[in-house]
Amino acid sequence: MKSVRTYPRAEPRRTGNAFIIASMLLSLCILSFVKARYCSAPYAKSQASTDIEMNMEAIRMVTARSADHALKGIGDEEGSTVSMGKAGEEKAAADSKKPICAETSRRSDVCEAEGDIRVKGSSQAIFLQPSLTNQEWKIKPYARKHDKAAIAHVKEWTIKPFTDQESRPRCTENYTVPAVVFSIGGFTGNLFHDFTDVLVPLFITSYRFGGEVQFVIADAKSWWLSKFSLILKQLSKYEIIDADNDQDAVRCFPRVIAGLSFQKELGVDPSRTPGGFSVVDFKAMLRNAYGLERPRAEPSGDQWDLRRKPRLLIISRKSSRAFLNERGMADMAMSLGFDVRIAEPEITTDLGKFARLVNSADVMIGVHGAGLTNMVFLPAGAVFIQVVPMGNLEWLARDTFETPSPEMQLKYLHYRIQADESTLSDQYPKDDPVFTDPQSIHKKGWHELSRVYLDNQNVKPHLGRLRLTLLEALKFLPHTRTTTAR
Repeated sequence: MKSVRTYPRAEPRRTGNAFIIASMLLSLCILSFVKARYCSAPYAKSQASTDIEMNMEAIRMVTARSADHALKGIGDEEGSTVSMGKAGEEKAAADSKKPICAETSRRSDVCEAEGDIRVKGSSQAIFLQPSLTNQEWKIKPYARKHDKAAIAHVKEWTIKPFTDQESRPRCTENYTVPAVVFSIGGFTGNLFHDFTDVLVPLFITSYRFGGEVQFVIADAKSWWLSKFSLILKQLSKYEIIDADNDQDAVRCFPRVIAGLSFQKELGVDPSRTPGGFSVVDFKAMLRNAYGLERPRAEPSGDQWDLRRKPRLLIISRKSSRAFLNERGMADMAMSLGFDVRIAEPEITTDLGKFARLVNSADVMIGVHGAGLTNMVFLPAGAVFIQVVPMGNLEWLARDTFETPSPEMQLKYLHYRIQADESTLSDQYPKDDPVFTDPQSIHKKGWHELSRVYLDNQNVKPHLGRLRLTLLEALKFLPHTRTTTAR
Protein backbone atom coordinates (compact mmCIF):
# COMPACT_ATOMS: atom_id res chain seq x y z
CA MET A 1 0.00 0.00 0.00
CA LYS A 2 1.36 3.41 -0.89
CA SER A 3 2.68 5.28 2.07
CA VAL A 4 2.95 9.03 2.43
CA ARG A 5 5.78 10.51 4.43
CA THR A 6 5.98 14.02 5.78
CA TYR A 7 9.13 15.64 7.01
CA PRO A 8 9.44 18.76 9.14
CA ARG A 9 10.87 21.65 7.12
CA ALA A 10 13.91 23.25 8.68
CA GLU A 11 13.60 26.99 9.32
CA PRO A 12 16.19 29.03 7.32
CA ARG A 13 19.03 30.47 9.33
CA ARG A 14 20.83 33.18 7.32
CA THR A 15 23.53 33.81 9.91
CA GLY A 16 24.42 30.12 10.21
CA ASN A 17 24.62 29.69 6.43
CA ALA A 18 26.87 32.76 6.05
CA PHE A 19 29.19 31.41 8.72
CA ILE A 20 29.46 28.04 6.94
CA ILE A 21 30.28 29.71 3.60
CA ALA A 22 32.92 31.96 5.22
CA SER A 23 34.55 28.96 6.90
CA MET A 24 34.70 27.08 3.61
CA LEU A 25 36.29 30.04 1.79
CA LEU A 26 38.90 30.47 4.55
CA SER A 27 39.80 26.76 4.30
CA LEU A 28 40.12 27.12 0.52
CA CYS A 29 42.56 30.06 0.92
CA ILE A 30 44.70 28.12 3.39
CA LEU A 31 44.95 25.11 1.09
CA SER A 32 45.81 27.38 -1.87
CA PHE A 33 48.70 28.82 0.15
CA VAL A 34 49.92 25.32 1.04
CA LYS A 35 49.83 24.28 -2.61
CA ALA A 36 51.83 27.32 -3.72
CA ARG A 37 54.39 26.74 -0.99
CA TYR A 38 55.08 23.01 -1.57
CA CYS A 39 54.29 22.23 -5.22
CA SER A 40 57.26 23.76 -7.12
CA ALA A 41 57.10 21.54 -10.22
CA PRO A 42 54.59 23.08 -12.63
CA TYR A 43 53.96 19.88 -14.58
CA ALA A 44 54.81 16.75 -12.62
CA LYS A 45 52.43 16.48 -9.65
CA SER A 46 53.48 14.86 -6.41
CA GLN A 47 51.04 12.61 -4.52
CA ALA A 48 50.78 15.30 -1.86
CA SER A 49 49.74 17.95 -4.35
CA THR A 50 47.24 15.58 -5.96
CA ASP A 51 45.63 14.90 -2.57
CA ILE A 52 45.55 18.65 -1.85
CA GLU A 53 43.82 19.39 -5.16
CA MET A 54 41.28 16.65 -4.51
CA ASN A 55 40.59 18.18 -1.12
CA MET A 56 40.32 21.62 -2.71
CA GLU A 57 37.82 20.34 -5.26
CA ALA A 58 35.81 18.63 -2.53
CA ILE A 59 35.69 21.89 -0.57
CA ARG A 60 34.57 23.80 -3.67
CA MET A 61 31.72 21.30 -4.17
CA VAL A 62 30.65 21.45 -0.53
CA THR A 63 30.87 25.25 -0.59
CA ALA A 64 28.71 25.39 -3.70
CA ARG A 65 26.13 23.06 -2.16
CA SER A 66 26.10 25.09 1.06
CA ALA A 67 25.60 28.30 -0.87
CA ASP A 68 22.79 26.74 -2.87
CA HIS A 69 21.17 25.48 0.35
CA ALA A 70 21.49 28.92 1.91
CA LEU A 71 19.88 30.55 -1.12
CA LYS A 72 17.09 27.98 -1.10
CA GLY A 73 16.44 28.69 2.58
CA ILE A 74 16.24 32.41 1.86
CA GLY A 75 13.94 31.74 -1.07
CA ASP A 76 11.64 29.58 1.08
CA GLU A 77 11.48 32.32 3.69
CA GLU A 78 10.45 34.83 1.05
CA GLY A 79 7.80 32.50 -0.38
CA SER A 80 9.61 31.78 -3.67
CA THR A 81 9.88 28.32 -5.29
CA VAL A 82 13.00 26.56 -6.53
CA SER A 83 12.89 24.24 -9.55
CA MET A 84 13.91 20.62 -8.94
CA GLY A 85 15.99 20.52 -12.11
CA LYS A 86 16.36 17.51 -14.39
CA ALA A 87 18.09 15.32 -11.80
CA GLY A 88 15.42 16.05 -9.22
CA GLU A 89 12.64 15.28 -11.68
CA GLU A 90 14.26 11.94 -12.54
CA LYS A 91 14.52 11.07 -8.86
CA ALA A 92 10.87 12.00 -8.29
CA ALA A 93 9.86 9.77 -11.20
CA ALA A 94 11.86 6.90 -9.74
CA ASP A 95 10.31 7.44 -6.30
CA SER A 96 6.82 7.35 -7.82
CA LYS A 97 7.36 3.70 -8.78
CA LYS A 98 7.09 2.47 -5.24
CA PRO A 99 5.87 -1.07 -4.55
CA ILE A 100 2.21 -1.45 -5.53
CA CYS A 101 1.63 -4.40 -3.19
CA ALA A 102 2.54 -4.86 0.47
CA GLU A 103 1.93 -7.35 3.26
CA THR A 104 -0.38 -5.69 5.79
CA SER A 105 -0.32 -8.70 8.14
CA ARG A 106 0.63 -12.36 8.18
CA ARG A 107 -2.85 -13.00 6.84
CA SER A 108 -3.23 -10.32 4.16
CA ASP A 109 -1.62 -8.65 1.17
CA VAL A 110 -3.01 -5.41 -0.23
CA CYS A 111 -2.21 -3.74 -3.55
CA GLU A 112 -3.07 -0.08 -4.09
CA ALA A 113 -2.57 2.41 -6.92
CA GLU A 114 -3.87 5.80 -7.99
CA GLY A 115 -4.00 7.19 -11.52
CA ASP A 116 -5.27 5.66 -14.75
CA ILE A 117 -6.41 2.23 -13.48
CA ARG A 118 -8.31 -0.20 -15.69
CA VAL A 119 -9.98 -3.33 -14.30
CA LYS A 120 -10.95 -6.29 -16.46
CA GLY A 121 -12.70 -8.59 -14.01
CA SER A 122 -13.37 -11.47 -16.38
CA SER A 123 -9.59 -11.84 -16.84
CA GLN A 124 -8.71 -11.09 -13.22
CA ALA A 125 -6.48 -8.29 -14.50
CA ILE A 126 -5.77 -4.75 -13.36
CA PHE A 127 -3.88 -2.47 -15.78
CA LEU A 128 -1.85 0.51 -14.60
CA GLN A 129 -0.16 3.36 -16.40
CA PRO A 130 3.60 2.68 -16.76
CA SER A 131 4.50 5.63 -14.54
CA LEU A 132 3.03 3.72 -11.57
CA THR A 133 4.96 0.48 -11.93
CA ASN A 134 7.34 -1.24 -14.30
CA GLN A 135 6.66 -4.78 -13.10
CA GLU A 136 3.88 -7.34 -12.77
CA TRP A 137 2.25 -8.15 -9.43
CA LYS A 138 0.16 -11.16 -8.40
CA ILE A 139 -2.38 -11.32 -5.57
CA LYS A 140 -5.16 -13.56 -4.28
CA PRO A 141 -7.47 -10.93 -2.69
CA TYR A 142 -8.67 -12.93 0.32
CA ALA A 143 -7.46 -12.27 3.87
CA ARG A 144 -6.23 -15.75 4.70
CA LYS A 145 -3.14 -16.08 2.54
CA HIS A 146 -1.33 -18.28 5.08
CA ASP A 147 -3.98 -21.01 4.79
CA LYS A 148 -3.39 -23.18 1.72
CA ALA A 149 -6.77 -24.89 1.99
CA ALA A 150 -8.62 -21.56 1.98
CA ILE A 151 -6.54 -19.83 -0.67
CA ALA A 152 -6.93 -22.80 -3.06
CA HIS A 153 -10.50 -21.58 -3.63
CA VAL A 154 -9.44 -18.04 -4.57
CA LYS A 155 -8.54 -16.90 -8.09
CA GLU A 156 -5.27 -15.05 -8.61
CA TRP A 157 -5.31 -11.51 -9.98
CA THR A 158 -2.56 -9.88 -12.05
CA ILE A 159 -1.62 -6.21 -11.76
CA LYS A 160 0.52 -4.97 -14.63
CA PRO A 161 1.43 -1.87 -16.62
CA PHE A 162 0.23 -1.39 -20.17
CA THR A 163 3.30 -0.92 -22.33
CA ASP A 164 1.92 1.27 -25.09
CA GLN A 165 -1.25 2.81 -26.48
CA GLU A 166 -2.17 -0.39 -28.33
CA SER A 167 -1.96 -2.57 -25.21
CA ARG A 168 -4.04 -0.10 -23.20
CA PRO A 169 -7.53 -1.67 -22.85
CA ARG A 170 -10.32 0.67 -23.88
CA CYS A 171 -12.62 1.80 -21.04
CA THR A 172 -16.22 0.65 -21.31
CA GLU A 173 -17.22 2.32 -18.01
CA ASN A 174 -15.64 5.27 -16.18
CA TYR A 175 -15.91 5.92 -12.45
CA THR A 176 -15.05 8.81 -10.17
CA VAL A 177 -14.89 6.72 -6.97
CA PRO A 178 -12.22 4.22 -5.93
CA ALA A 179 -12.69 0.47 -6.34
CA VAL A 180 -12.02 -2.28 -3.81
CA VAL A 181 -11.37 -5.68 -5.38
CA PHE A 182 -11.78 -8.75 -3.15
CA SER A 183 -12.77 -12.40 -3.18
CA ILE A 184 -15.50 -14.24 -1.31
CA GLY A 185 -14.00 -17.65 -2.07
CA GLY A 186 -11.95 -19.34 0.64
CA PHE A 187 -13.95 -20.53 3.64
CA THR A 188 -17.00 -18.28 3.19
CA GLY A 189 -20.24 -20.03 4.10
CA ASN A 190 -18.92 -20.57 7.62
CA LEU A 191 -20.19 -17.58 9.63
CA PHE A 192 -16.92 -17.16 11.52
CA HIS A 193 -14.95 -16.95 8.27
CA ASP A 194 -17.60 -14.75 6.66
CA PHE A 195 -16.85 -12.16 9.32
CA THR A 196 -13.19 -12.59 10.21
CA ASP A 197 -11.92 -13.22 6.66
CA VAL A 198 -14.19 -10.88 4.69
CA LEU A 199 -16.63 -8.55 6.45
CA VAL A 200 -14.36 -7.16 9.17
CA PRO A 201 -11.39 -6.71 6.76
CA LEU A 202 -13.79 -5.12 4.26
CA PHE A 203 -14.91 -2.69 6.96
CA ILE A 204 -11.26 -1.87 7.76
CA THR A 205 -10.49 -1.28 4.08
CA SER A 206 -13.58 0.62 2.94
CA TYR A 207 -15.22 2.36 5.92
CA ARG A 208 -13.03 5.43 5.42
CA PHE A 209 -14.76 6.21 2.10
CA GLY A 210 -18.19 6.81 3.62
CA GLY A 211 -19.93 4.67 1.01
CA GLU A 212 -18.23 6.39 -1.95
CA VAL A 213 -16.49 3.22 -3.10
CA GLN A 214 -17.22 0.55 -5.70
CA PHE A 215 -16.93 -3.14 -4.76
CA VAL A 216 -15.58 -5.52 -7.41
CA ILE A 217 -16.15 -9.02 -6.04
CA ALA A 218 -14.43 -12.15 -7.32
CA ASP A 219 -15.47 -15.79 -6.78
CA ALA A 220 -18.94 -14.44 -6.05
CA LYS A 221 -21.81 -16.57 -4.76
CA SER A 222 -25.27 -15.10 -5.24
CA TRP A 223 -26.61 -16.53 -1.95
CA TRP A 224 -23.70 -14.98 -0.03
CA LEU A 225 -24.25 -11.57 -1.61
CA SER A 226 -27.94 -11.81 -0.75
CA LYS A 227 -27.31 -12.91 2.84
CA PHE A 228 -24.93 -10.03 3.60
CA SER A 229 -26.45 -7.45 1.26
CA LEU A 230 -27.51 -5.09 4.07
CA ILE A 231 -23.95 -4.96 5.42
CA LEU A 232 -22.49 -4.41 1.95
CA LYS A 233 -24.94 -1.55 1.37
CA GLN A 234 -23.74 0.14 4.55
CA LEU A 235 -20.22 0.24 3.14
CA SER A 236 -20.91 1.05 -0.51
CA LYS A 237 -23.64 3.11 -2.17
CA TYR A 238 -23.13 1.36 -5.52
CA GLU A 239 -24.30 -1.88 -7.09
CA ILE A 240 -21.75 -4.67 -6.70
CA ILE A 241 -19.75 -5.71 -9.75
CA ASP A 242 -19.48 -9.49 -10.13
CA ALA A 243 -16.00 -9.72 -11.62
CA ASP A 244 -16.29 -13.27 -12.94
CA ASN A 245 -19.46 -12.49 -14.89
CA ASP A 246 -18.41 -9.07 -16.17
CA GLN A 247 -17.78 -10.40 -19.69
CA ASP A 248 -15.39 -8.12 -21.59
CA ALA A 249 -16.10 -4.96 -19.61
CA VAL A 250 -13.13 -2.72 -18.81
CA ARG A 251 -13.90 -0.48 -15.85
CA CYS A 252 -11.69 2.55 -15.28
CA PHE A 253 -11.09 4.00 -11.82
CA PRO A 254 -8.98 6.80 -10.34
CA ARG A 255 -7.88 4.48 -7.54
CA VAL A 256 -7.97 0.74 -6.88
CA ILE A 257 -7.34 -1.31 -3.74
CA ALA A 258 -6.98 -5.06 -4.36
CA GLY A 259 -7.20 -7.25 -1.29
CA LEU A 260 -8.56 -6.62 2.21
CA SER A 261 -6.48 -5.71 5.23
CA PHE A 262 -6.67 -8.16 8.16
CA GLN A 263 -5.67 -6.86 11.58
CA LYS A 264 -6.95 -9.24 14.25
CA GLU A 265 -9.49 -12.05 14.67
CA LEU A 266 -12.96 -10.48 14.57
CA GLY A 267 -11.32 -7.20 15.44
CA VAL A 268 -10.01 -3.81 14.38
CA ASP A 269 -6.81 -2.08 15.50
CA PRO A 270 -7.76 1.63 15.86
CA SER A 271 -4.09 2.68 15.72
CA ARG A 272 -3.88 1.33 12.16
CA THR A 273 -7.15 2.65 10.73
CA PRO A 274 -7.71 6.06 9.13
CA GLY A 275 -9.62 8.12 11.67
CA GLY A 276 -9.00 5.62 14.47
CA PHE A 277 -12.28 3.72 14.02
CA SER A 278 -12.67 0.47 15.95
CA VAL A 279 -14.78 -2.67 16.27
CA VAL A 280 -17.27 -0.56 18.25
CA ASP A 281 -17.87 1.37 15.02
CA PHE A 282 -18.22 -1.95 13.20
CA LYS A 283 -20.93 -3.01 15.65
CA ALA A 284 -22.66 0.35 15.22
CA MET A 285 -22.64 -0.22 11.47
CA LEU A 286 -24.26 -3.63 12.02
CA ARG A 287 -26.97 -2.06 14.17
CA ASN A 288 -27.75 0.39 11.38
CA ALA A 289 -27.78 -2.40 8.79
CA TYR A 290 -30.30 -4.56 10.67
CA GLY A 291 -32.19 -1.97 12.69
CA LEU A 292 -30.99 -3.35 16.03
CA GLU A 293 -32.62 -1.44 18.88
CA ARG A 294 -30.28 -2.08 21.80
CA PRO A 295 -26.84 -0.46 21.86
CA ARG A 296 -26.53 -1.50 25.53
CA ALA A 297 -27.79 -4.37 27.69
CA GLU A 298 -30.26 -2.48 29.86
CA PRO A 299 -33.71 -3.43 31.15
CA SER A 300 -36.86 -1.81 29.88
CA GLY A 301 -38.37 1.03 31.93
CA ASP A 302 -41.84 -0.54 31.62
CA GLN A 303 -42.56 -2.60 34.76
CA TRP A 304 -44.96 -4.85 32.80
CA ASP A 305 -42.48 -5.48 30.01
CA LEU A 306 -41.02 -9.00 29.85
CA ARG A 307 -37.68 -7.36 29.05
CA ARG A 308 -37.44 -6.44 32.72
CA LYS A 309 -36.16 -10.01 33.06
CA PRO A 310 -32.66 -10.65 31.76
CA ARG A 311 -32.80 -12.72 28.59
CA LEU A 312 -30.59 -15.79 28.06
CA LEU A 313 -30.03 -17.00 24.51
CA ILE A 314 -28.80 -20.58 24.14
CA ILE A 315 -27.09 -21.16 20.79
CA SER A 316 -28.14 -24.65 19.80
CA ARG A 317 -26.26 -27.14 17.63
CA LYS A 318 -27.43 -30.41 16.12
CA SER A 319 -24.63 -32.00 14.09
CA SER A 320 -21.78 -31.90 16.63
CA ARG A 321 -20.91 -30.22 19.93
CA ALA A 322 -24.62 -30.30 20.75
CA PHE A 323 -26.07 -29.73 24.22
CA LEU A 324 -27.62 -33.08 25.19
CA ASN A 325 -29.50 -31.55 28.12
CA GLU A 326 -30.68 -28.34 26.46
CA ARG A 327 -34.14 -28.47 28.00
CA GLY A 328 -32.74 -29.00 31.49
CA MET A 329 -30.39 -26.04 30.99
CA ALA A 330 -33.31 -23.83 30.00
CA ASP A 331 -35.43 -24.89 33.00
CA MET A 332 -32.56 -24.26 35.41
CA ALA A 333 -31.93 -20.81 33.89
CA MET A 334 -35.60 -19.89 34.19
CA SER A 335 -35.48 -20.80 37.88
CA LEU A 336 -32.77 -18.13 38.22
CA GLY A 337 -35.05 -15.50 36.70
CA PHE A 338 -33.96 -15.62 33.08
CA ASP A 339 -36.27 -15.26 30.12
CA VAL A 340 -34.82 -18.09 27.98
CA ARG A 341 -34.65 -18.44 24.20
CA ILE A 342 -33.11 -21.33 22.25
CA ALA A 343 -32.10 -20.88 18.62
CA GLU A 344 -29.87 -22.58 16.05
CA PRO A 345 -28.29 -20.43 13.32
CA GLU A 346 -27.93 -22.19 9.98
CA ILE A 347 -26.50 -21.19 6.63
CA THR A 348 -30.03 -20.47 5.36
CA THR A 349 -31.04 -18.49 8.47
CA ASP A 350 -32.34 -14.97 7.85
CA LEU A 351 -29.37 -13.06 9.25
CA GLY A 352 -31.37 -9.92 10.02
CA LYS A 353 -33.98 -11.85 12.01
CA PHE A 354 -31.33 -13.76 13.94
CA ALA A 355 -29.34 -10.58 14.59
CA ARG A 356 -32.40 -8.99 16.19
CA LEU A 357 -32.87 -12.05 18.42
CA VAL A 358 -29.21 -11.93 19.53
CA ASN A 359 -29.44 -8.19 20.15
CA SER A 360 -32.40 -8.79 22.47
CA ALA A 361 -30.27 -11.06 24.69
CA ASP A 362 -28.38 -10.03 27.83
CA VAL A 363 -26.48 -13.32 28.09
CA MET A 364 -25.55 -15.66 25.24
CA ILE A 365 -24.15 -19.15 25.77
CA GLY A 366 -23.00 -21.76 23.29
CA VAL A 367 -20.40 -24.43 22.59
CA HIS A 368 -17.35 -23.31 20.62
CA GLY A 369 -18.26 -23.05 16.93
CA ALA A 370 -19.12 -20.70 14.11
CA GLY A 371 -22.53 -19.88 15.62
CA LEU A 372 -20.83 -17.92 18.40
CA THR A 373 -19.81 -15.34 15.79
CA ASN A 374 -23.28 -13.89 16.41
CA MET A 375 -21.66 -12.22 19.42
CA VAL A 376 -21.11 -9.25 17.07
CA PHE A 377 -24.84 -8.47 17.45
CA LEU A 378 -24.89 -8.50 21.25
CA PRO A 379 -25.41 -5.12 22.94
CA ALA A 380 -22.56 -3.57 24.88
CA GLY A 381 -22.49 -4.81 28.48
CA ALA A 382 -23.94 -8.22 27.60
CA VAL A 383 -22.33 -11.41 28.93
CA PHE A 384 -20.94 -13.96 26.50
CA ILE A 385 -20.33 -17.52 27.77
CA GLN A 386 -18.28 -19.89 25.63
CA VAL A 387 -18.54 -23.58 26.46
CA VAL A 388 -15.13 -25.08 25.67
CA PRO A 389 -15.18 -28.77 24.64
CA MET A 390 -12.66 -31.04 26.32
CA GLY A 391 -9.37 -31.64 24.55
CA ASN A 392 -7.06 -28.79 25.61
CA LEU A 393 -8.86 -26.41 23.26
CA GLU A 394 -8.43 -23.33 25.44
CA TRP A 395 -6.05 -21.76 22.90
CA LEU A 396 -8.64 -22.13 20.13
CA ALA A 397 -11.41 -20.70 22.31
CA ARG A 398 -9.17 -17.81 23.34
CA ASP A 399 -7.97 -16.82 19.86
CA THR A 400 -11.37 -16.99 18.17
CA PHE A 401 -13.89 -15.60 20.67
CA GLU A 402 -12.39 -14.75 24.05
CA THR A 403 -9.83 -12.19 22.86
CA PRO A 404 -12.29 -10.16 20.70
CA SER A 405 -14.90 -9.94 23.49
CA PRO A 406 -13.56 -7.00 25.56
CA GLU A 407 -13.12 -4.79 22.49
CA MET A 408 -16.75 -5.55 21.61
CA GLN A 409 -17.62 -4.29 25.12
CA LEU A 410 -18.77 -7.74 26.25
CA LYS A 411 -18.11 -9.53 29.52
CA TYR A 412 -16.57 -12.91 28.72
CA LEU A 413 -17.01 -16.10 30.77
CA HIS A 414 -16.17 -19.69 29.92
CA TYR A 415 -17.36 -23.11 30.97
CA ARG A 416 -14.85 -25.95 30.41
CA ILE A 417 -16.30 -29.37 29.66
CA GLN A 418 -14.91 -32.20 31.80
CA ALA A 419 -14.52 -35.83 30.73
CA ASP A 420 -17.75 -36.98 32.40
CA GLU A 421 -19.67 -34.20 30.59
CA SER A 422 -18.45 -35.28 27.16
CA THR A 423 -19.62 -38.09 24.87
CA LEU A 424 -15.93 -38.86 24.26
CA SER A 425 -16.11 -40.87 27.50
CA ASP A 426 -18.48 -43.26 25.67
CA GLN A 427 -16.12 -43.60 22.69
CA TYR A 428 -12.69 -44.06 24.30
CA PRO A 429 -11.32 -45.83 27.41
CA LYS A 430 -10.24 -43.62 30.30
CA ASP A 431 -6.54 -44.30 29.69
CA ASP A 432 -6.70 -43.34 25.99
CA PRO A 433 -4.46 -40.45 24.87
CA VAL A 434 -7.65 -38.59 23.95
CA PHE A 435 -8.01 -38.02 27.71
CA THR A 436 -4.51 -38.51 29.10
CA ASP A 437 -2.47 -36.76 26.41
CA PRO A 438 -4.62 -34.44 24.23
CA GLN A 439 -1.45 -32.76 22.98
CA SER A 440 -0.47 -35.96 21.18
CA ILE A 441 -3.70 -35.63 19.19
CA HIS A 442 -2.93 -31.97 18.46
CA LYS A 443 0.49 -32.93 17.07
CA LYS A 444 -1.18 -35.05 14.40
CA GLY A 445 -2.51 -31.88 12.81
CA TRP A 446 -5.71 -29.88 12.51
CA HIS A 447 -7.71 -32.56 10.70
CA GLU A 448 -7.15 -35.15 13.43
CA LEU A 449 -7.76 -32.60 16.21
CA SER A 450 -10.98 -31.54 14.53
CA ARG A 451 -12.11 -35.11 13.90
CA VAL A 452 -11.67 -36.16 17.51
CA TYR A 453 -12.57 -33.10 19.58
CA LEU A 454 -14.83 -31.00 17.36
CA ASP A 455 -16.66 -33.26 14.90
CA ASN A 456 -17.37 -36.19 17.21
CA GLN A 457 -18.06 -34.66 20.60
CA ASN A 458 -21.36 -33.67 22.20
CA VAL A 459 -21.67 -32.25 25.70
CA LYS A 460 -23.89 -32.47 28.77
CA PRO A 461 -22.91 -29.76 31.26
CA HIS A 462 -23.52 -30.47 34.97
CA LEU A 463 -26.46 -28.24 35.82
CA GLY A 464 -25.05 -27.48 39.26
CA ARG A 465 -21.75 -26.22 37.83
CA LEU A 466 -23.49 -24.36 35.03
CA ARG A 467 -25.81 -22.70 37.55
CA LEU A 468 -22.79 -21.10 39.23
CA THR A 469 -21.65 -19.70 35.89
CA LEU A 470 -25.07 -18.20 35.16
CA LEU A 471 -25.20 -16.67 38.66
CA GLU A 472 -21.85 -15.06 37.95
CA ALA A 473 -23.24 -13.70 34.68
CA LEU A 474 -26.17 -12.14 36.50
CA LYS A 475 -23.81 -10.11 38.67
CA PHE A 476 -22.60 -8.21 35.61
CA LEU A 477 -26.09 -7.21 34.42
CA PRO A 478 -27.91 -4.01 35.44
CA HIS A 479 -31.22 -5.91 35.72
CA THR A 480 -30.33 -7.34 39.14
CA ARG A 481 -29.24 -3.96 40.48
CA THR A 482 -32.45 -2.33 39.18
CA THR A 483 -34.65 -4.96 40.80
CA THR A 484 -32.82 -4.63 44.13
CA ALA A 485 -33.18 -0.83 44.07
CA ARG A 486 -36.94 -1.12 43.63
